[in-house]
Amino acid sequence: MKYLDEFRDANAVHTLVGRIHELTTKDWALMEICGGQTHSLIRYGIDTLLPDKISLIHGPGCPVCVTPIEQIDKAIELAQRPDLIVCSFGDMLRVPGSKADLFFAKANGGDVRIVYSPMDAVRIAQNNPDKEVVFFAVGFETTAPANAMAIYQASILALKNFSVLCSHVLVPPAIEAILSSKENRVQGFLAAGHVCTIMGEEEYSPIAERYHVPIVITGFEPLDLLQGIYTCVKQLEEGRYEVENQYDRYVRQSGNIPAKMMIEKVFHIISREWRGIGSIPKSGFGIRNEFSSFDAEHRYQFLSERGQENSECIAGQILQGIKKPHNCPAFGTHCTPDRPLGAPMVSSEGACSAYYNHRARKR
Repeated sequence: MKYLDEFRDANAVHTLVGRIHELTTKDWALMEICGGQTHSLIRYGIDTLLPDKISLIHGPGCPVCVTPIEQIDKAIELAQRPDLIVCSFGDMLRVPGSKADLFFAKANGGDVRIVYSPMDAVRIAQNNPDKEVVFFAVGFETTAPANAMAIYQASILALKNFSVLCSHVLVPPAIEAILSSKENRVQGFLAAGHVCTIMGEEEYSPIAERYHVPIVITGFEPLDLLQGIYTCVKQLEEGRYEVENQYDRYVRQSGNIPAKMMIEKVFHIISREWRGIGSIPKSGFGIRNEFSSFDAEHRYQFLSERGQENSECIAGQILQGIKKPHNCPAFGTHCTPDRPLGAPMVSSEGACSAYYNHRARKR
C-alpha cells in the first residue's frame, strides 16, 4: 500500500535502529505524547530495538483516558433520561464512570448511539425533532474542528434539540504540567503528528526554549517513530533544544488555518480536569457564550456528584509516565479490556490496552 508500506520497511527500520545505537552515548528519557504512537511502539516492538540507554515514557495522549470521570457520569445520567439520545464515538462506551459505563446505560434502556462524526449527531437531531440529542465531544485539538463545525452547523439550522457535552483537552499545557512536576524525568518529546496537523508547530517553540527540551513532531508508523527518536536523541547529544518536524508530509508550521478559525469561532480556552491527573490551567476548550444554547452543561441540571476512581487503578501514574502498565498489580488480572478498572485498559489508544494486547503474555 503506497505511503504506508514504505514506512514499515524492515530493512530501513534496521538501518535506522543501527544509527540510533551509534548515536546514543548517554541515558535519555523520551516521552511520546500520543496514545496512537504508544500502540505502534508496543505493537511493533520498537522499544525493544532501542539502546538500553534510551527509556520511552508513555504520556497522557489518550483523550478517552483523560476524560474526567464526572463527565462520564454526566453522559450516563443524560442517557437515563426519557426522550433524550446520547451520541458518542464508540471508544467512550466502555470507559468506566464512578459506578457504570455508557454500555450499561444502553443495556438498561438508554438511547445511546455510536456515531462516526459529530455531524451524524446533528442529522439525528434533525430526524428526531421530538427528542433532545446530546453529542459527547471528547478529544484533543485533532477532533476539535469537526466538533466546532457541528455546533456551528446546528446554529445555522437553528436546531433547538441539539447540544454538546464538551470535554476537549489541549496538548501543550499537559506537556508543561509534566515538565513542571517534581517527579518529571522526561528530557525530550515526540509530539503528536495529527494534533500538529491542525495546530501547527508554533505553540511548541516557547516550551522547548523555556524548559530546554527538544520536541519532535512525529508520525505513527515504525519509521516515523524511529526517525523522531533519532532526531530527538541527536538534539540531546548535541545540547540543542528545538522543535523539529519529522511529519512534514502533513504538518505545516502554521497548521490548518481554516480549522483553527473554526475552533476559535466556537470554542475558548478554559481550565480542565484531567482524569487521574487533576486540574491543568488553560488546558481545554469550552463552548463560547455565543453558542451557550448548544452547551449541555448550561442546558441540563446534573445530579451526579464528583466520582471517585477505583482505588486499585493506577491510571493517573501511568498517564503521567510515572509507572508503566505492567507495574500495576491489577493489570491483566482484576483489570482486563472486558472488565476494565480504568480508561487506559479499554481505550483503543490507552497504554494498558497496548500492553495487554501486544505485550501482556511476555511479561
